[in-house]
Amino acid sequence: MAEDGVVTLYNNTAITDTKKNPVSIKVGLTQMLRGGAILAVSNTNQAKIAEEAGACCLVITEPNRQGISRMPDPALIKQIKRAILERVGVDYIDENEVLAIADEFNFINKHNFRCPFVCGCRNFGEALRRVREGAAMIRTQGDLSGTGNIVETVKNVRCVMGEIRILNNMDEDEVFAFSKKIAAPYDLVAQTKQMGRLPVVHFAAGGIVTPADAALMMQLGCDGVFVGSEVFDNCSDSYKRVRGIVEAVRHYNDPHVLVENSCGLEGEMAGLNVTEESMEQFGE
Repeated sequence: MAEDGVVTLYNNTAITDTKKNPVSIKVGLTQMLRGGAILAVSNTNQAKIAEEAGACCLVITEPNRQGISRMPDPALIKQIKRAILERVGVDYIDENEVLAIADEFNFINKHNFRCPFVCGCRNFGEALRRVREGAAMIRTQGDLSGTGNIVETVKNVRCVMGEIRILNNMDEDEVFAFSKKIAAPYDLVAQTKQMGRLPVVHFAAGGIVTPADAALMMQLGCDGVFVGSEVFDNCSDSYKRVRGIVEAVRHYNDPHVLVENSCGLEGEMAGLNVTEESMEQFGE
């Protein structure tokens, strides 16, 4: 990816000194997360459980509540970092769809920040547009309601992977028209064709609450999964549930491991089943 010609929009060099952390460095940092599960947590107890269960990274979110969702209190981030890593700061920034959108038409120029950005998408074109803005990791997003419904995530991941396969089978002279069709930068479309995959790390998120869900995302071609904080809700043994998902990501092609980590979780998943009321909402 081209790194020259980055436009700096902010004057504070504390966050805009891009020469110290070019895109290649940011993308390299996210490569360390491949093959892992990222857990969303809202307190230190959940963070400790996720760490002990083998989560490769944590996303700190506000506790589930009604109304407009915003970024968590920075004090909570510091508290969790001290409890786990004994240091303060953030490693990645998640430009999350769950948060209330302050600007519906303009996205952050992520090149202007030292931290790598994680951005969501629902299709191939959107993924590459976020990469052009400076995203170092792409998260194909599904259901955001916390019901444990994996269907939307499967559909969106298959959409992204399907369009990449179509691109890989194109002649070189068809690529430019394809990039216009999906409204994506031509150079990134060409790079994806050359690599046979997205040019940055690709995770899946939304409705992933069982080992089988996580394994399916990996089998579809994702590099890892995001797991929402709903896996901690109404659960007598959160560690067992999270550990099962982590192991499923690591051994997604081993049916014996998947069976072993799925046994005894029926009661733990009861609160995440899609109810008739939930189905009525999806049908509206």
